[in-house]
Amino acid sequence: MVDNEILLEVKNLHVGYGAIKVIKGIDLYVKRGEVVTILGANGAGKTTTLRTISGLLKSTSGSIIFDKEDITTVYAYNIVSRGMSHSPEGRKVFGTLSTEENLFMGAYTLKTYDKDTLDWIYNILPRLKERRKQLAGTLSGGEQQMLAIGRAIMSKPKLLILDEPSLGLAPVLVRDIFKAIKEISINGVTVLIVEQNAKAALQLANRGYVLELGKITHEGISEELLNSTIIQEAYLGKKR
Repeated sequence: MVDNEILLEVKNLHVGYGAIKVIKGIDLYVKRGEVVTILGANGAGKTTTLRTISGLLKSTSGSIIFDKEDITTVYAYNIVSRGMSHSPEGRKVFGTLSTEENLFMGAYTLKTYDKDTLDWIYNILPRLKERRKQLAGTLSGGEQQMLAIGRAIMSKPKLLILDEPSLGLAPVLVRDIFKAIKEISINGVTVLIVEQNAKAALQLANRGYVLELGKITHEGISEELLNSTIIQEAYLGKKR
């Protein structure tokens, strides 16, 4: 259920690598209980935005407010303990650990893992339970993506950040992943998702932003963006 309270607010954010400016003064917000998507082509700055929000990169200027606290200069591991979890592009599972050991790694900020959370993950991602003793490096790409999401949930986040969860997956697995994300949202976790599958992302999300060359060019509720001629032509493959 969407609350009117803003959980995450990004204000006039600028990020660069040396002299190269990647993010050029963006503003966005995510309300508690929402699913919000950021769309854009390769090189638009989507991953850089997520990595800056979660503390993996530092901005050159601007501010990031999370749960009413300025976290702009807070280190990533401290941001996790405040209730934000980031499932990165490329999954990055620990291949020599089992599926279940990978999940336990997601709870490293807690004193001990929460069994109810683990059971919930196994309920919404049942393939992980089937593979719980299997080495993560031997899982399929779709199973590794499920594991990356499950691992991120183990810290019991208020905000779950997902970077390209459907990348490189077969359509049937994409449906499974998005079904799981919807279930995660229904159970009270706020979600910010970057996704190149614009149609799937907008069908899932409450609202969306379009990022082009480091600037937000469009924003609105998902239905508006789905019906926008500009968005349809640029991201949904439809022509007039």
